[in-house]
Amino acid sequence: MAEKSYLDLKAEVWDTGKCSGCGACVAVCPADAISFKEGEMVTSPVSNGYCKQETDNVPCGACYAVCPRTGDTRPAETLGKYIELACAKAAFEIPHKQSGGAVTAILASALDEGLIDAIVTVTEDRFTLKPSSVIITKSDVLIQQAGSRYSWWVPLLAALKTAVIERKFHRIAVVGVPCAVQALARVRTSDNDLLKPYANSIRLIIGLFCTENFDYTSLIQGKLRTHYKIEPHEIRKLDVKGKLEIQKNDGSVTNVPLAELETCIRKGCHICTDLTAPEADISAGSIGSPSGTTTLIIRTKTGKTFVDAAVRQQKLITTSGADTAAIEKLANAKIRKNTK
Repeated sequence: MAEKSYLDLKAEVWDTGKCSGCGACVAVCPADAISFKEGEMVTSPVSNGYCKQETDNVPCGACYAVCPRTGDTRPAETLGKYIELACAKAAFEIPHKQSGGAVTAILASALDEGLIDAIVTVTEDRFTLKPSSVIITKSDVLIQQAGSRYSWWVPLLAALKTAVIERKFHRIAVVGVPCAVQALARVRTSDNDLLKPYANSIRLIIGLFCTENFDYTSLIQGKLRTHYKIEPHEIRKLDVKGKLEIQKNDGSVTNVPLAELETCIRKGCHICTDLTAPEADISAGSIGSPSGTTTLIIRTKTGKTFVDAAVRQQKLITTSGADTAAIEKLANAKIRKNTK
């Protein structure tokens, strides 16, 4: 059977508003023909029209194979399968940490021990909060850039092409929201030869709890600046816990009901039923753990190896007692909301 091409992907996902914006198709296209444009509420990629399969009749199908939104792929799990559940925090100071800084501690440990040679993650401009995908190779840089920016949409996985094909990293950790994790799981299990270099290079996948992603321009310009009179440089941290919590540099906190932000949420998020990224090696989020700590759902032997290494290096402190009921409550709420 012929591989499906970008035209099938466009018809099934891009044109129907299902695109998650993960950027996987951008990364794996061997012709560099797929990209995301800059601008407000960009809902899907665009193609320059050249496709090895459609144009030259060369078998490809890489973009279709990695997309997490093709077929009936909406998971309805809450916690998913796991080996161990823990509350965790970094054992060292992280200036801009989110919750307990556990993810940063695990990754810093992995870089220092040589378990990985690069991290594909998201960073932001501290003044404007504008996000971008980035490749980090040094633990001190990682620590300085720590702090979750996953409230904002960015086609994170697009940076994989640079990491794998251009810079030739072979031991890569990727930190992403559930849709990106779903795409990476497809990369790992696909029999498409064009995806093998990526599959062979991904050492660790960390999935972050996610209720939805916001369009940067819509939220900053259209909601926070206009309605709430909050400038981006005034914001110290954003967190989504059933509402958008805005912590400002002056110590004040503004809570915005998610119902007020519907127009800022990417269209593709409205069909997502995945809160905890069950296909990751480790899932992490602030829900279910005391303030100042991170909930870690350690799912695979690989994930446990990385957590144990961080504990052994005295970079991570773990305790028991994560509140699974709180996680399941929010996960079920997301499932109900997005299966209407």
